[in-house]
Amino acid sequence: MTEARASAAEQLALLVRGVERMYTEGELRGKLDKSLQAARPLRVKLGLDPTAPDIHLGHTVVLRKLRQFQDLGHQALLIIGDATAKIGDPSGRSAARPRLTDDQVRENLRTYLDQVEGILDVDRLEVVFNSAFFRDMKFEDVLQLAGKMTVARLLERDDFQSRFRAGEPIGLHEFFYPLMQGWDSVQIRADVELGGTDQTFNNLVGRDLQRDAGQEPQVVMVMPILRGLDGVKKMSKSLGNYVGVRDAPAEMFGKLMSVPDALMRDYYVLLTGLSEAEIDRTLAGDPRAAKAHLARSIVAQYHSEAQARAADEEFTRVFARRELPEDIPEAVVPAEELEDGSVWICRLLVLCGHAQSTSEARRLVEAGAVRLDGDPFADPKGRVRPADGQVLRTGKRRFARLRLG
Repeated sequence: MTEARASAAEQLALLVRGVERMYTEGELRGKLDKSLQAARPLRVKLGLDPTAPDIHLGHTVVLRKLRQFQDLGHQALLIIGDATAKIGDPSGRSAARPRLTDDQVRENLRTYLDQVEGILDVDRLEVVFNSAFFRDMKFEDVLQLAGKMTVARLLERDDFQSRFRAGEPIGLHEFFYPLMQGWDSVQIRADVELGGTDQTFNNLVGRDLQRDAGQEPQVVMVMPILRGLDGVKKMSKSLGNYVGVRDAPAEMFGKLMSVPDALMRDYYVLLTGLSEAEIDRTLAGDPRAAKAHLARSIVAQYHSEAQARAADEEFTRVFARRELPEDIPEAVVPAEELEDGSVWICRLLVLCGHAQSTSEARRLVEAGAVRLDGDPFADPKGRVRPADGQVLRTGKRRFARLRLG
């Protein structure tokens, strides 16, 4: 049996894995039955707003579910929200997002499509830009769409409700976001829409608008939000707790080795293709070996098996055996930065790219994260006399070999 020919029951068993909520499972079973009878693949929608240039593992949770539908023979539709991105999704926000310009959206978009290639079968992917549905709308069309939703319904959203009660401003344009996302579903006649838990309201609006348009409402499949490396908040680049799909193999491996033990099962279920039985066996063994297995699996997905093995070997050499990495990047300390042969430690961290600012560098020094040739440096006001060949280490994974310029 190939997955594409699996029965509706067999497909459903695969598709519900890892899903947090569904509206509704019975409807999905019915759609799968009809799909097999009519030999018509389901149209499965996932919307992505290009609000930032990089995709991290948190984004891949729903992307992997979309790939699962592809592998079962269904039609995946990736909706690029070049129109909705200009508003910014208000989900989970305590304030309005800054509005993006056309240039910002285009710049972010360039990397999005490249990065999803490692997850989706792009030869069987339909890419739709939602600006096509909105650019030619007349004001009368906008009013007609707005009339399909009440303010009371919009205020059911927790984020809008909490901002309203707190007296925080809510832009009228923000109310249009769920309407626009739902209108996408009408335009493409979606059978299924995927999203994270923070997208539940937006996805359900699509069901309402489809009913109003005389269409069979889409099934909404809500995936869990992947918590980041801090083990508390959702994975986010702005919070610094993320693993990017374009991170270098060694960096990706090192970050994954820092995943809290309590999150291991979530990461295995949401980010790998292992069965529950295989995950149980892996997690029943040595915790470090289980974490290394996870890290190798994910690095291999986005790079290669060879690079995953090399990253594992490098991590063991550097962190288990306390040796230095083989390829330490060189950092030039310009002569004009030196005063009597010395430089402020915080300025040195900035020059080496280990901190974005001297205030960030100060926090790193105070936290005991900085070493020079293996010796800790704890004085944020201190100065050092750099010499060719010295190794600056910040945290567990950042190294620089100094060279005087």
